[in-house]
Amino acid sequence: MPRSLVVRLFLSAAAIGLGFGVVSPGARAASLNLYSAQHEQTVDLLTKEFTKETGIDVKVHSGEAPELASQLVKEGRSSPADVFFTENSPELELLSEKGLLAKVAPATLASVPAQDSGSAGDWVGVLARENVLAYNPGMIQETALPASLLDLAKPEWKGKVAIAPTDADFLPLVGAVAAVKGRPAALEWLKGLRDNAMIFDDDEGVVAAVDRGAVAAGIINNYYWARLSMEKGENKMQSAIHHFAGGDVGGLMNVSGAAVLKSSRNQAAAQKFLAFLVSKPAQELVSKLNITFEYPLVPGVAANPMLKPTSELQPPSLTLKQIGDDHDAAALLSEAGLI
Repeated sequence: MPRSLVVRLFLSAAAIGLGFGVVSPGARAASLNLYSAQHEQTVDLLTKEFTKETGIDVKVHSGEAPELASQLVKEGRSSPADVFFTENSPELELLSEKGLLAKVAPATLASVPAQDSGSAGDWVGVLARENVLAYNPGMIQETALPASLLDLAKPEWKGKVAIAPTDADFLPLVGAVAAVKGRPAALEWLKGLRDNAMIFDDDEGVVAAVDRGAVAAGIINNYYWARLSMEKGENKMQSAIHHFAGGDVGGLMNVSGAAVLKSSRNQAAAQKFLAFLVSKPAQELVSKLNITFEYPLVPGVAANPMLKPTSELQPPSLTLKQIGDDHDAAALLSEAGLI
């Protein structure tokens, strides 16, 4: 399904430790239905380890986050899903607002900082990513990059920046700009980007274009650059990433989280899966392999060395509730003519 259609469907629908104990031989293991909008490699890694440790099989239904959130809203209490695991917080906030999520076990919530999970206690943060600006040093020096993400809407950036407005990762950024600057300013910013930017379907397309010199800079999440670097080899990369500083909205940290559906018929197994995701061994497994390039949220687990340390990041002071549920972000993109 085209990403632009996915976002439109979402807009329409919204308007309406390891060590969990291996199952003993002969015991009948539970099975979970996981609706996943996380990267497939990450989910495959985690679900296989969970099944190995617990004997609980996980059947994965993958899709784009807005699409899956819309599907869950439509399915309501009849949903076959047990767990929803997604890249960004807004879809979880939407499902929370609709009253579709079960409360997360207190011990699971306590595994990560409170600000990284839903305020209603019905979803838990698992991993995080940083919004960055990929740039090509052969086309522009880092000293010439804007101090603020909002500056990319100025006329001097016409033809010099790339965006992927229909990528689900772009929606939280729009919500963050609206929260910081207000809706009218966010709309004007998007209109400026519409006039200035080269448009791509996804962040992979953006970073690839920057790296090959088709455009000077592009708005992405940090892990897309890291993955391209692993694919090409770091010494062959023609691009770099710039971190917005001073609490600028461009340095937004996106939280990936998971929740149990109230409709789940496997509540105990589903809660066990959430506890597994925020266990120290699982978080270390993700952070040590060159697959995910996301920041672990469990205290004491070091991020992949390829990532800039969290202590050096300067994200804006925004709550997950302020970023919103993506409904108004999708409306803003539509009003600006970007979808």
